[in-house]
Amino acid sequence: MNGTTHAAIGTVTGFIIANNLQSPPTETALLVSLGTISALIPDLDIDGKLRGKITLSHKLFRTIAQVIGVLLIIYSFYEGVGSKQWIGAGSGFALLSISIRLKQKHMLTITGLGVIIGGVALQEQWLLLLGIYVIIASFVAHRSYTHSIVGLLFFGFIAYYLDQSLQIKGVYYSCLIGYITHIIADSKFLPFNKRGVKLFLPFWNKEF
Repeated sequence: MNGTTHAAIGTVTGFIIANNLQSPPTETALLVSLGTISALIPDLDIDGKLRGKITLSHKLFRTIAQVIGVLLIIYSFYEGVGSKQWIGAGSGFALLSISIRLKQKHMLTITGLGVIIGGVALQEQWLLLLGIYVIIASFVAHRSYTHSIVGLLFFGFIAYYLDQSLQIKGVYYSCLIGYITHIIADSKFLPFNKRGVKLFLPFWNKEF
């Protein structure tokens, strides 16, 4: 199922929860947004809609890294003395070498690291866990761990801590049910899906 459909289902999920709780307009908007985002989260393991939104272009990041690398080399040779000169220049060349190999898929890992740093700085447990989730999603195969019960349980902790942080009714359920709708929509329970989801990873590879 494509990202637009997942997002639409998540939007409806958030709205239904807000409607049942008789949430005020601002909280309704929040719950709808959380339902939408949560319904897209499992597809961070591919280059989908949400992945493109939360990551910078690798070309922009690569250009910035290359400029910094060149400046570091120049600065090291002009201002550095002895071993510091070679360490600085070596660091610049290393940065250039890494930037040349940088692909868009690596940007999700970098984004995850940034989210973790933000979580530590703000002392927000949900943000720290989300950063870990994003990094894991950048390495796993599509429709594997992010589409499993293990992934759902991990995301459940993220939703719980976000709920505790915001103290708004419906946050936990909008996030969790939004996520669940994605897994159901990608499963073989729906006849138009040729592939299913590996719900019981890492214990069982069977698709459902």
